[in-house]
Amino acid sequence: MPIRLDGFRPEYLDFERGVRVGHLEPHERITQMLKLSLEERYRQTFVTDRWGRGVYWQWICFLPKANRLAKPLSSHVNFGCAKFFIMVDTTERLFKAGMQIERGFVQASAYPNCVLAEDWDWHRLVAGVRPRSRLFGELKRLVCEEEFQMTAGNFDKLARYNSADFPTAGALRDALVRADGASWAGFQLYYPMTQEEVKSSRGQDLVEAMLAIFEEVTPAINECMEVKLTVEQLTS
Repeated sequence: MPIRLDGFRPEYLDFERGVRVGHLEPHERITQMLKLSLEERYRQTFVTDRWGRGVYWQWICFLPKANRLAKPLSSHVNFGCAKFFIMVDTTERLFKAGMQIERGFVQASAYPNCVLAEDWDWHRLVAGVRPRSRLFGELKRLVCEEEFQMTAGNFDKLARYNSADFPTAGALRDALVRADGASWAGFQLYYPMTQEEVKSSRGQDLVEAMLAIFEEVTPAINECMEVKLTVEQLTS
């Protein structure tokens, strides 16, 4: 049965409260639409996670379960995995969709599952950020040619990059590795949409745009995962 994408409405992306997921029919929920669409496209099971509670969530992610299970130390930890994400940034008043990789904490924390382990995808990200690497080439293409943006480092003082100030590989790597170990850190590559762009779009067009963005970042996210999303699965 075809996956329904026509139940989503632009107003479910609320720039004051977040992404609406509660008090909706199943075919209206963006979590169901994206999860089922990703599983159909990649022929893999995806895990959904989120930040938020109640009717509105601020951030939602989708990660390949096989990649998490492949980790010898962290097979139960979503934080260790590269993931697709969507969010309504109520501070910047932007809707963002793309890929995210978390470093978590380096130093001991009250939340042991949030402390960086040896098998987290973060290490592949850092190792892959070097001149002439496939990963860095993909980041440069998406930011400089496709109007994506990046953030890197501690979430409370992120380094931000767009096409006008795209960093060298060394500068981006520094932003990643020099993040304070006592604070939460990570990396995002995303396509931003303004409130006006969201409001002027049809709901189905927005869902299809999210899926297209995920497809665009797939070569980059593959460079950071143990279990890849293959081209054959992507185009089937």
